[in-house]
Amino acid sequence: MATVETAETAVAEDGGVRRRDFINIAAVSFAGAGAVATVFPLVNQMNPSADVLALASIEVDISAIETGQSIKTSWRKQPIFIRNLTAEEIAEANAVNVSELRDPQTLAERTTAGKENWLITLGVCTHLGCVPLGAAQGEIKGEFGGYFCPCHGSHYDTAARIRKGPAPTNLEVPLHEFLSDTVVKIG
Repeated sequence: MATVETAETAVAEDGGVRRRDFINIAAVSFAGAGAVATVFPLVNQMNPSADVLALASIEVDISAIETGQSIKTSWRKQPIFIRNLTAEEIAEANAVNVSELRDPQTLAERTTAGKENWLITLGVCTHLGCVPLGAAQGEIKGEFGGYFCPCHGSHYDTAARIRKGPAPTNLEVPLHEFLSDTVVKIG
């Protein structure tokens, strides 16, 4: 019995592409493009929105803050305290025995080298997230001259370190850098 070879099987034996192979490749390619078209919007919606990206960092002009003054500003919908420490406040903060603190940090660890008079912290109490007093003029600064959270009685010193009360840690120092002597970038 003789076998009949068609042109299609003869080409396939020679290593060529058959019509069936082409249809399979086209179907897999079409399915892959459909999968990408379906998954891309789902993954893309997880990216931060434009308003969040706009708040990723802020630049603050600190030229108007006199020595001994502090201001409140907002970054990522959270209060930020920027304080221009006096020489006395710096000396007082450096005189504290760090080993006796609940969350031991020196003033130098909480400020930028060469800009030790500028203390920048998140204005959020580390106990339950309240906003401490002490940044605005006339507000109660607590027993240690820094910040005071009236909700549960946490007292912070001039370096925003926890000294008394239920707060477990110091006020957080956000990532920041000085772009010039009068402008600081937070975030």
